Amino acid sequence: MKISEEGLKQILLGESYISEEDLSNAEQFVSEHENTSFVDYILNKEILTDDLLGQAVAESFSMSYFDLNDNPPSNELFESIPREKIENLRVVPALETEDRIKVATDKPDRLGLKQKVQEYFEKEVLLVYSLGKEIDEILNSYGENLEDIIQEIISEKSTDIAAEIHRVVLDRALERRASDIHYEPRQNDRVAIRMRIDGVLHKVAEIPEKYYKNLLNYIKITANLRIDERQRPQDGSIRHKDGDKEVDMRVSIAPVMEGEKVVLRLLAEYMRDFTINGLGLSERNKRLLKESGDKPFGMILVSGPTGSGKTTTLYSLVKLINEVDVNITTIEDPVEYRIDNVNQIQVKPDLGLTFATGLRTIVRQDPDTILVGEIRDEETSEIAVNSALTGHLMLSTFHANDAATTIPRLLDMNVEPYLLASTLEVIIAQRLIRKICKKCRHSTTVAKEDIKKEHGELVASHFEEEKVTIYEGKGCNLCDQTGYNGRVGVFEFVNVTPEVEDIILNNPSKKEIWKQAEEQGAKSMFSDGIRKVKNGITTIEEVARVTSPNEY
Repeated sequence: MKISEEGLKQILLGESYISEEDLSNAEQFVSEHENTSFVDYILNKEILTDDLLGQAVAESFSMSYFDLNDNPPSNELFESIPREKIENLRVVPALETEDRIKVATDKPDRLGLKQKVQEYFEKEVLLVYSLGKEIDEILNSYGENLEDIIQEIISEKSTDIAAEIHRVVLDRALERRASDIHYEPRQNDRVAIRMRIDGVLHKVAEIPEKYYKNLLNYIKITANLRIDERQRPQDGSIRHKDGDKEVDMRVSIAPVMEGEKVVLRLLAEYMRDFTINGLGLSERNKRLLKESGDKPFGMILVSGPTGSGKTTTLYSLVKLINEVDVNITTIEDPVEYRIDNVNQIQVKPDLGLTFATGLRTIVRQDPDTILVGEIRDEETSEIAVNSALTGHLMLSTFHANDAATTIPRLLDMNVEPYLLASTLEVIIAQRLIRKICKKCRHSTTVAKEDIKKEHGELVASHFEEEKVTIYEGKGCNLCDQTGYNGRVGVFEFVNVTPEVEDIILNNPSKKEIWKQAEEQGAKSMFSDGIRKVKNGITTIEEVARVTSPNEY
């Protein structure tokens, strides 16, 4: 976008998208927080959405706004302009109608742009405005095959093949918002490269083993690991910088039968996604979370297995309550994302810095809000509960299958029932499910009886009509033919009301707790998932993959 930040402020203010107070608060916040922009503030504080921001800028250019995320182009239309021209001109052929071609750009004031684009079409070209990040996502999604790129690097026989392969694999992983990269030696003298995208592993390329040896040594050296150690596991970290792009990686190397397997966990700065509105919460659950976060003390627990998005939920809440007059301190293992104005402590067991010892230190640091990465043992749970009881807002994660199970498990860890009843505000259980790709999504009608036959009576009971409209993805280049693109949470909330407090005092079962929660309006993770099925966000198969209906 060529428009300056000052120009953008005047546009948003002049067109009443923001108020004078919003502008003043944003400018003050940016002046007090490094590496934060005006746009970051208004999006993270949910003053504006991406769509409203794009619409405001489009209006300033007297253009229409076009949402490329909701309306990605077809392969044929995208390929109507040579790739190098698309990248150079910053345009995306977006939509073809009977008499026009809509072409999206984030640089509409570029001299002679319309004429340059018109050369490729017989129909009239109409320029529309799209956000720069939407254009980048489209360009990344329609990229060249990764294995072909690697083969080009190998054929060029440069002196730094390993570094080049590492760079292009990492770039592709970041483009696809992968959480992990796996390098896996196979029996056929080949090494498979797989990426975990939206929680599911996908094979993206193979490389010959002889080139993998150099790549493995390159990763070890960069992560400060021993290149001569091949029989023992090794763990390290890498900070990768490329211009304005910075990503931290956790490196794990393990000996397998065919050699050494490498897994890189990517800790990329996707902080803008960490907002309450972006989690997929129902209005009821969103209200409960915000109300609990506004309280001066108490405990908010998020439960679920590894990789279920617990930390993202807590970070979203931290960002919501993060103000200059609030002292927020965290202790995590690891510190995955840096948050401005928050004091973050990394657990270091070899130095005696555990969750329990770190938490003891934090309570002497005059905190208002404390985030403990995980409650793992009796000592940590005792300190956490007492901290919540003595005037602190305590946020933490806990490993439990569902929200109702969390309470009996904490009682089993010898937390006194009256202390637990006095401190708990809300318990959240969650999983992550894949979203249907917006580009290739289509609807279909199925009979409730067919749902019953395929998924069982409990699943079918969540649908009222005999004929049900559901959605699915056909598969396209935007979603790598999976039919899914992106993830969203499914949740269940137990609001600890006085009635639930009374139950906690009597050493309850999870069934008793959930029965009371349901009477107060709680919905199970599965029910929340089915709500998203009905809204066209995901599929029954995806909901059934990560959770199941409550049988009590």
